[in-house]
Amino acid sequence: MKLDGRRESSNVEDRRGLSGGGKAGLGLGGIIIVGLLTLLMGGDLGDVFKAVSQNGGFQTETSYEPTAENEALAKFSRQILASTEDIWGQYFLDNGLGTYKAPTLVLYTGSTSTACGQGQAAMGPFYCSADEKLYIDLSFFSSMKRQLGADGDFAYAYVIAHEVGHHVQHLLGTLDQAHKQMARMNTADANRVSVRIELQADFYAGIWGHYESALFGSLEDGDLEEAIRCASVIGDDYLQKKSQGYAVEESFTHGTAAQRMRWLKKGLSTGDIRQGNTFELKDNQL
Repeated sequence: MKLDGRRESSNVEDRRGLSGGGKAGLGLGGIIIVGLLTLLMGGDLGDVFKAVSQNGGFQTETSYEPTAENEALAKFSRQILASTEDIWGQYFLDNGLGTYKAPTLVLYTGSTSTACGQGQAAMGPFYCSADEKLYIDLSFFSSMKRQLGADGDFAYAYVIAHEVGHHVQHLLGTLDQAHKQMARMNTADANRVSVRIELQADFYAGIWGHYESALFGSLEDGDLEEAIRCASVIGDDYLQKKSQGYAVEESFTHGTAAQRMRWLKKGLSTGDIRQGNTFELKDNQL
């Protein structure tokens, strides 16, 4: 991606170098995203739930010293967040959706407190609707490259845009409504709703990419392929097969590789939010 000279968002909390923080407890927003790297590394989601439900301490400074690569990723993240602010802000106005309220990006290392409970790097990036913040430990991008073979600026941008997509869902009321439905369902049915949430966030990430390319001409040869490759390797079926050798469809919470690629591509090609209502479709239509 060509981002030289692009502005950086000021809606950023830099908590790198802090650890611990507050009483834990996992909010539903965290449940939806939790476990990407845990599954990949063969871990048990139950262990993550236990870890994030324990009490933590106050945030304390550590001897953390960011590397040059980490600093470059932090700048890149601020630039991508700024792009989502510009694009979604204009999109909301142009389409009668009201005023777009930008989320805050929290950069942290290891763990941090959130309004949805204790955030941990093992969760991967996640969005918490209770405080309207998205949380990223930048080491996740290194793990993407090392563990998943997903690399490149636009692949990383897609991860951020996906979490911003959850914020868009929150602003439109979709996310909160889906959470209420899930709270009344058994696990299998709640997982099916979760898949729809995640696929729509992929679609919204695609919408952002559509206008990022049209307005700024920042995408270069291979950028789209990077994002699509990333979408394919964070599908539930791919991750489960990689970690345990088989996939259990009833446990899917994010969608298959094919579904994630399909909805990202649809957002990229259409740029039309009206075509992304994943909740009105049957399972076999996703």
